[in-house]
Amino acid sequence: MDDIRFGRAQVNGIDIHYAEAGAPDAPPVFLLHGFPEFWAGWRAQIPALAAAGFRVIAPDQRGYNLSGKPRGVAAYDLDELAADVAALADHFGIARLKLVGHDWGASVAWWLATTMPDRLERVVVINAPHPVLWLKAMREDKKQKRKSWYVQMFRLPWLPEAMMRARNFRGLADGLVQSSRPGTFRDSDFKEYRRAWSQPGALTAAVNWYRALLKKRMPEALPWIKTPLLLIWGVEDRFGEKSGGEASLALCENGRSLFVERATHWVHHEEPALVNAALIDFLRG
Repeated sequence: MDDIRFGRAQVNGIDIHYAEAGAPDAPPVFLLHGFPEFWAGWRAQIPALAAAGFRVIAPDQRGYNLSGKPRGVAAYDLDELAADVAALADHFGIARLKLVGHDWGASVAWWLATTMPDRLERVVVINAPHPVLWLKAMREDKKQKRKSWYVQMFRLPWLPEAMMRARNFRGLADGLVQSSRPGTFRDSDFKEYRRAWSQPGALTAAVNWYRALLKKRMPEALPWIKTPLLLIWGVEDRFGEKSGGEASLALCENGRSLFVERATHWVHHEEPALVNAALIDFLRG
């Protein structure tokens, strides 16, 4: 990834660090990482998308790695997270976005498609249901409740951060390894992840994304998503039920899906050629 450029932007009241690749005048696409990654979680997608003729912009989302880490749970409400993306698009002079998100990044993408559809051209969500359905499933679906046990633990003050920080972030690293196919994450990857996790305030900020979601009052009516949307889902996801993806897709007027058997929550790492081909085909539209 020698051709990656880095920059910073003051948007929505905070400092956002981002990685960028591809020609500056190429069609732009934003890549939004999830927990507990940062921009480099797209290491397999950035060069492929740039080579396919896109200008790729992959920010460290609010609270992660080198981006700003405002205090307090309310700073990590979905509305604030979506506003960061819209403001970053404004910073680059982009009226309508091609947007790809994984995990929490996908939740932000769903929320933008719900609340700011005029800012989106095309959306890809990877292994995350719509946040409204995710909250509902964590309360009502027995299988999803079991898979989301850690989310409930994140309600607690300071303890989740202490557990993640212990033994040089052993719990976070083990969580990535145990929830992915063998060999997906390498020692060199964890060197970079640990550097990101070590940033002051990063662990609390990451957990505050969950705390804010658990406090959020969602609309009673389910949204109707009109933006063209591609759902990619690794079927062996230890954190999310496939049914949540299917139910989310049913909210879309113009949605399509790619369910990848024997892939996990980390399908974009495990099957990069397949995922990259799907992204390029869909984003070219």
